[in-house]
Amino acid sequence: MSISRRASALSPSETLKITAMAKEMQRAGKSVISLSAGEPDFKTPAHICDAAVQAIRDGQHGYTVNAGTVELRKAIVDKFKRDNALDYTIEQIIVSNGAKQSVGFAILATVDPGDEVIIPAPYWVSYPEMVKLAEGVSVRIRTRLEDEYKLTPAQLEAAITPKTKMLILCSPSNPTGSCYTEAELKALAAVLLKHPQILVLSDEIYEYIVFDGPHVGIATAEPRLKDRTIVVNGFSKGFAMTGWRLGYLAATTEIVGAVGKIQSQETSAPSTISQIAGTVALNSPLDSVFTMRDAFQARRDYMVDALNAIPGVRCPKPGGAFYVFPDISAHLGGRVASSSELSLFLMEQVGIATVPGDAFGEPDGIRLSYACSMADLQEAVSRLKTGLAMLG
Repeated sequence: MSISRRASALSPSETLKITAMAKEMQRAGKSVISLSAGEPDFKTPAHICDAAVQAIRDGQHGYTVNAGTVELRKAIVDKFKRDNALDYTIEQIIVSNGAKQSVGFAILATVDPGDEVIIPAPYWVSYPEMVKLAEGVSVRIRTRLEDEYKLTPAQLEAAITPKTKMLILCSPSNPTGSCYTEAELKALAAVLLKHPQILVLSDEIYEYIVFDGPHVGIATAEPRLKDRTIVVNGFSKGFAMTGWRLGYLAATTEIVGAVGKIQSQETSAPSTISQIAGTVALNSPLDSVFTMRDAFQARRDYMVDALNAIPGVRCPKPGGAFYVFPDISAHLGGRVASSSELSLFLMEQVGIATVPGDAFGEPDGIRLSYACSMADLQEAVSRLKTGLAMLG
């Protein structure tokens, strides 16, 4: 059988691969603490689950329209107005089977072969592969720890060419947890306003997990970019609804219509039950969301202090999400030559699963998720210290 060139060119997700390896070792009876998965360790809030159960009992088992129910899209419109000071109509919203699908379909709907897409590194592992699937060209810009791994206006300006079609921004960031401030977004927007052909894909899936001030997206920071911005969000992180597979995007009706055509042929709308649950999630008070956020903040504070106490580790303090991205370059070049080798060494020798920075376009770092108990984090830091000491 012949596999397509398109499929052969893609790489599997490194984060999913390492998480699967950790689970396999655990099934074999080995002690492994996994800091690899980008999944909250909390249960979906009870009132959201109750709404889904009631929908099942009420017999709401059929398809919905491709773009998502009117009720959910209206709740999303209200959410954008309430949380982001952005005005959309329901025709400018499309609901998907997860924010990952929203990102992928948005790229397919706007990027032509040869178009360049600027991706600041460290980046979420799927962005370059999605651009590759659309036959675009990823232009990866390596950011600096000293800048909290955030793209600077000078870097952005230098990367733009006549072929540039899109900039992807993720704030709060996966994998670093970095958050762009309003002033930083305005500075990037000033560059983009000089280049009207460039779209912005603003991935805001970690919006509700922000610790040191309000979340700000680029369309809020610079309203003149709103019609050139595709805002992607979802329910998996803030509402602990990973398995519900529910995301959405907001954009112009032209872009939403193009995404809708792709979705209509590939998947159709997401689960009706998930959409009903998502509507309740957005229309209810966010107390449970902020309780989870506060727990993540306490873990972040512990991880940053504990990691910076390990010799040869430098860890910036992230403003959101549930990851830290320490620089471990001082431990590379001897027994282990790369962050990928280091992650494998740590899993095999001391039983902690991490994701190498190589997967995110930053070879000097590793990603650690603190979406697990404080007891597991304390044991994981102890094992990390032991493992790094073994390298000399």
